Amino acid sequence: MHKDKIVDRKKLKQILSQLKNQNKKIVFTNGCFDIIHAGHVRYLTEAKKLGDILVIGLNSDSSVSTIKPGRPIIPEQQRAEVLSALSMVDYITLFNEDTPYELIKEIKPDILVKGADWDTKNIVGSDIVKEVHTIPFVEGISTTEIIKKIQSKK
Repeated sequence: MHKDKIVDRKKLKQILSQLKNQNKKIVFTNGCFDIIHAGHVRYLTEAKKLGDILVIGLNSDSSVSTIKPGRPIIPEQQRAEVLSALSMVDYITLFNEDTPYELIKEIKPDILVKGADWDTKNIVGSDIVKEVHTIPFVEGISTTEIIKKIQSKK
């Protein structure tokens, strides 16, 4: 576990400021990352290839519960801990809002990444960053599908 990867907004802003001064390209993505699966790992691997530093804005438990009824399954600190163990992830910060817009505005990443189900014009924060990229999902792998499969086994 790499707890030094899990930082609050203020600390993240300081770290990224120093990295930008070293001409590091900052990539940002966000999500719930409720039950980590191969689709997440492939997505984050591709996102990391777009720059030098990969930052995840992780929806807090309260944020997840407003956008996904009955979720999260895994508490925020545990989700952050699992993400911190992934080698391609450099930093994780929690946010409580429904969207990461204020966080993106604060940290000003160079590149914003989302899943390919998003229209780039509708991606929150696309008006702030230099580049927006979408990454295709792995067909048939999602947290929702995993939950459905578990529930069908009861």
